[in-house]
Amino acid sequence: MRHTRLGRTAVPVSALGFGAAGIGNLYRAVDDETARRAVDTAWQLGVRYYDTAPHYGLGLSERRLGAALAGRPRDEFTVSTKIGRLLVPSPTTAHLRDDAGFDVPADQARRWDFSADGVLRSLAASLDRLGLDRVDLVLLHDPDAHWRQAVAEAYPALHELRDQGVVGAIGVGMNQTRMLERFVAETDVDTVMLAGRYTLLDQTAAERLLPRCRERGVSVLAAAVFNSGVLATAEPGDTYDYGPVPPPLRDRAVRIAQVCRRHGTTLPQVAMAFVARHPTVASVVVGMHTATQVADNAVRFAAPVPDALWTELVSEGLIPAEERPREPSA
Repeated sequence: MRHTRLGRTAVPVSALGFGAAGIGNLYRAVDDETARRAVDTAWQLGVRYYDTAPHYGLGLSERRLGAALAGRPRDEFTVSTKIGRLLVPSPTTAHLRDDAGFDVPADQARRWDFSADGVLRSLAASLDRLGLDRVDLVLLHDPDAHWRQAVAEAYPALHELRDQGVVGAIGVGMNQTRMLERFVAETDVDTVMLAGRYTLLDQTAAERLLPRCRERGVSVLAAAVFNSGVLATAEPGDTYDYGPVPPPLRDRAVRIAQVCRRHGTTLPQVAMAFVARHPTVASVVVGMHTATQVADNAVRFAAPVPDALWTELVSEGLIPAEERPREPSA
């Protein structure tokens, strides 16, 4: 599987990345063995980039990912985690379930913290949960309402950690483009993790963010490429950005799926291929929580998409002409 280095760093990521929110019990509980088999299968199929966060299952994702990677050669895989939400004990809510979409006990609470001290505390806790002595990439996680503190305190702290060699690369992960543009323009981040804003159905990032990333040498980690479900199956699913699919987007997805069938491909295969072939995209990070999901996505990702399909999508007005995928740079 192709590997690309992030920005100007030596940190490599595989073209397909393992998004570990699912093994943190996102929306549904999975047991430890299921989570381990998912990571094991990803490894067997050549996936070497794994993304997690304290937010995912109140630390469960980090613990499971670390356990599954334990004993593997440390220089052969890349792990990213995130800062911005500190986990603090919450005994008064331990009898409840988490209210942020993860099927786990609410025995901890998330506390927003983009201070320099918060960066260090969050990273230390993540390393403990992962059982690692280092992570390769640290991302500011959803600083939407915290720009001032994130850019004035958290970013300089990450910059210093990178300069010291404590982490290999730094970046920002969000599901919007405007603030990511500011980070790319005003800081020295190596990468951005862009969720849902460059997909078959949403090319918001193509107008300004992706060109700016290319100018600045910033790599893009593309997440939520299925827009939370509508593009994840051969027939369009029922959710778009975690809500009902707007009728115009559903109609467009149905038409794209018809084109896919005519060319012997599937909607999720083309959704991944469309994103992967943009020259700024270093890795397509797909959330997976079972071995079957991993195997299916890896096969789809590796399968070629005929040029005629892209030509038809453009001619049918289903993707803009300027968004026709291009071969990635070497």
